[in-house]
Amino acid sequence: MRNWMDPEPGPLRIGSEQHLRMFCNMLLQTHNPYRPAVIEWPALTPEALQRVTSLPIWDIAVQTEGRASIRVKTFARTVAHPLLRSALEMDGGEEARHKEVLSKLVEAYGIPLAPEPDYPPPADPEWGWLVTGYSECIDSFFAFGLFAAARRSGFFPAELVETFEPVIQEEGRHILFFVNWAAWYRRNLPWWRRPLFALKVARVWAFLVWERIGIARGIDADGVARDASFTMSGSAALGEAMSAAAMIDLCLAENEKRMAGYDTRLLRPDTVPRLARFARRFLR
Repeated sequence: MRNWMDPEPGPLRIGSEQHLRMFCNMLLQTHNPYRPAVIEWPALTPEALQRVTSLPIWDIAVQTEGRASIRVKTFARTVAHPLLRSALEMDGGEEARHKEVLSKLVEAYGIPLAPEPDYPPPADPEWGWLVTGYSECIDSFFAFGLFAAARRSGFFPAELVETFEPVIQEEGRHILFFVNWAAWYRRNLPWWRRPLFALKVARVWAFLVWERIGIARGIDADGVARDASFTMSGSAALGEAMSAAAMIDLCLAENEKRMAGYDTRLLRPDTVPRLARFARRFLR
């Protein structure tokens, strides 16, 4: 799951049929067929149980995966290329499985959740896919670091860390697949459609920034107050207070580690790491 190399040697031209085949096969061939229904959730001490159940993330996490699954599956139905469609369907299936894993966890540990909303398919399937892909690029970068901080501090018992490891690595595969799809798709658009696509991507980023400003204020899309600033204060919540500089360093290191095992000819998610490195220059 964490290591994959395409057998065809030689340089890779971004946007080529070889590029498409490579990033699709990366996703398909590294699939981990674990089943959430048979996961044995480890027994937790009262202290560990209180730490896990007190995290302000479970409602948002379950709903995020529910939205991601329907968005990816909706976009997959618009794709004619059989290999790409198969990879997208697997991506959407894995997002649905993440939601099932989280649902089983909150059930196992008695974590109360707010009623789930409906997950309607997006009116614009491409917009929904772009929002999901770029959102995961942001969230996964910080999740990698927070997961490492939780493991290092002992906030999560080792058995629970191992249970969640496949989910975290799957997110790494998803963003690797997405950024390569975006580059391939852009290269294959007619020249006159590329500016429109670039504008659409800019609108997606603006939407995601605005959405995260709302999350940082503890307000969800429906105006309901929530303690959702987890990626900003997460290291303290996980029992390991870290400076902003140290947290960025950890996220960068974990991001590099999670991407290192895949064919180096594939593009890596670089926008969020590049912004993090820029911000890091101003922190001590």
